[in-house]
Amino acid sequence: MSIHRIAALNVFLLAAYGCGPQLESGVPPNGSQELTTFPLNRVRLLDSPFSQAQAADRAYILEMDPDRLLAPYLTEAGLEPKAPGYGNWEGSGLNGHIGGHYLSALALMYAADGDEALLGRLQYMVAELSRAQQANGNGYVGGIPDSEVLWQEIAGGEIRAEGFSLNDRWVPLYNIHKLFAGLRDAYQIAGLDEARDVLTALTDWFVGINAELSDDRIQTMLQSEHGGLNEIFADVYAITGNERYLDLARRYSHNDILEPLLSQTDDLTGKHANTQIPKVIGYQRIAALTDDDNLRRAARYFWTNVVEQRTVAFGGNSVREHFNPVDDFSEMLESVQGPETCNTYNMLRLTTQLFTDAPDARYIDFYERALYNHILSSQHPEGGFVYFTPIRPGHYRVYSQPHTSFWCCVGSGIENHGKYGELIYAHDDTDLYVNLFIPAVLDWHEKGLTLTQSTRFPYEEATRLQLRLDMPRRFSLRIRQPEWLAGPMEVRVNGEAAQITASNTSYLSIEREWADGDMVTASLPMATSAQFLPDGSSWAAFLKGPIVLAAVTDSRNIEDLFADDGRMAHVADGEMLPLTEAPALISNNPETLADSLLPVGPMRFSIDSLLYGERYRGVELVPFFTIHDARYAMYWPVYSEQEMAQRIREIDSE
Repeated sequence: MSIHRIAALNVFLLAAYGCGPQLESGVPPNGSQELTTFPLNRVRLLDSPFSQAQAADRAYILEMDPDRLLAPYLTEAGLEPKAPGYGNWEGSGLNGHIGGHYLSALALMYAADGDEALLGRLQYMVAELSRAQQANGNGYVGGIPDSEVLWQEIAGGEIRAEGFSLNDRWVPLYNIHKLFAGLRDAYQIAGLDEARDVLTALTDWFVGINAELSDDRIQTMLQSEHGGLNEIFADVYAITGNERYLDLARRYSHNDILEPLLSQTDDLTGKHANTQIPKVIGYQRIAALTDDDNLRRAARYFWTNVVEQRTVAFGGNSVREHFNPVDDFSEMLESVQGPETCNTYNMLRLTTQLFTDAPDARYIDFYERALYNHILSSQHPEGGFVYFTPIRPGHYRVYSQPHTSFWCCVGSGIENHGKYGELIYAHDDTDLYVNLFIPAVLDWHEKGLTLTQSTRFPYEEATRLQLRLDMPRRFSLRIRQPEWLAGPMEVRVNGEAAQITASNTSYLSIEREWADGDMVTASLPMATSAQFLPDGSSWAAFLKGPIVLAAVTDSRNIEDLFADDGRMAHVADGEMLPLTEAPALISNNPETLADSLLPVGPMRFSIDSLLYGERYRGVELVPFFTIHDARYAMYWPVYSEQEMAQRIREIDSE
């Protein structure tokens, strides 16, 4: 079932059970309007693929050299770098962009595991940035080459903007956005007051740069990729309470993208995908701070359009970095430049904001799908990040290395795997929500509660929640009912069937006086399903619950699996196997396609009963996030017997 068909079914079910207004308004079962996520330092991952990915990311982060990342900032401030700067994108015009991501990654990882070595490195980075800022003497700090001339031109209204170029530089606004975001995270997540000071001084400098610019000139400048500057300035407003930063956030909201969204018009096809998503995050952030329903509706419309019409099974979107037509995914099938990891990184950031602003379980359904299948799969088990994840059958992925690769998806990649704990749990004033089934310990010390979730999901179709309380307390424990359930969830408290006090298609609620040692168990029966591409073409992916299944086809002729420092080394440009040689499936009834999968082990399935021919006989479907260093098949062409006979004649003729 496609994502948009699933969403439509959820709407139908909510209406059928008298809960339609809850979905429209986003009101959760207890009637509250907002939820709050827990800080990362309150959630500790237990052993799972997520904790293993977190450990690999931590090692990669510590392998990178802070002084080499800092070199562009010191150089632009007229100071002597302590080490030569890195190459690749960091040495060819986008100098300094990874340094901003690195601040965020250190803050996130420190919050996630509490290692003081990470904090010490973060403090060092911020102190060096402060030193560069003081040397500049005007509040500016940045690694953009020849930046003094650039900002003088912009402040004077001399603006030449198009696509990835602003005044003949490679996306300087996008670049400096990463530093803004890193400083924000160093303050908000890691609590470094010095980062706040550098951030506000940098923002004040930017206010000055824009002081003489008309709104029209700023909108012209926003034709170039500029990241999520509107979100950052809204965040600085939230930190300081200074209205001029909120005004700057509004001025840096790109009207050419906003206006179609306000009218609920799809004008996204052909646009660079990851240029647009951060803008929408900014719209939603301003909406949450100012209660602007127009911006809120625009952000929701964008999310719905991208998720329900442009997203493939594993949670990614776009081809060659651009949104493809909603009625034609053929280019994505053919290209080796499939969905980009940065896109999903930003879609998950937007999803988190939308969910906490107006809770709706369909946000978590997407978040879970993208987290397990795209984000988790985008890091090599031994370290290294993926830029493009092709869905072209028989192709493969390329991984970064710590000292050669400085792509945008390395920047988002070093952040991704340190924040797995952000949405496992959430809360309102009184009640606790369990959103994701990832083993993790929650410390809600304001309520005197420690909750430990134990599960081997998805290799186990159940989860256990043990409560430790300093004293008995009455509240509701709300457990998400995912859209992928094959049957009813069975919930027990201390071995007895739970008294469900509220239920809809999104969450089961158990309200009682909880005592120390209480144990809740919940079954999670996972449906096996086939999902066709959103354009309705006859290419299907298989899922067990939310987990996308794929098969290793072979490991031949994989070139440059770990990238060197080449400008385009992030592209897996080795041999492309002809699509005519893709493993094909025969089924006269696509509606029952998934019923033909034969379980052969935990999360392992034989597909032999559907395969045409002998070439791929014996391949097994396994979770896509476990496949690395190999060519794979995630999407499969599905033919009836008659269609296959015709297809064979066409191939022979060609």
